[in-house]
Amino acid sequence: MYICGKFQNMLRILIFSVFVGIVLFTAPMLGLGQYVHAEKWFILTFFVAVSYLNHLLMQMGFANDREKFVPFYMASIGFRLILSVCFIGTFIYLKTPDIYTFIADFFVLYLFYTGFEIYGLYRNLRHFS
Repeated sequence: MYICGKFQNMLRILIFSVFVGIVLFTAPMLGLGQYVHAEKWFILTFFVAVSYLNHLLMQMGFANDREKFVPFYMASIGFRLILSVCFIGTFIYLKTPDIYTFIADFFVLYLFYTGFEIYGLYRNLRHFS
């Protein structure tokens, strides 16, 4: 049961990512194409990868010692922030067209993924209390 529970949060993140992908795919068909940047799939892939890394850090924080969970969580937040700045900086350096839409889309997805991961973390912490 616990083995299944270890991967349950990552499964939720993958389902959430598929839902976001469907929304991004259908947005131009619904006339919302001007709000979605052409590099949307790179942004979504970035967030799936960062969510996976965050999931691994949280599992290490839960598995080794519950007292080390907070440092692992703070490290994951810092790691995500540094990776996000590097990701955006790379696209700015490459002179991506319509950079303001790119940054807006990135931060909307950043907030969605952060909120979703905090919700999942809250569920896990409530379960372990």
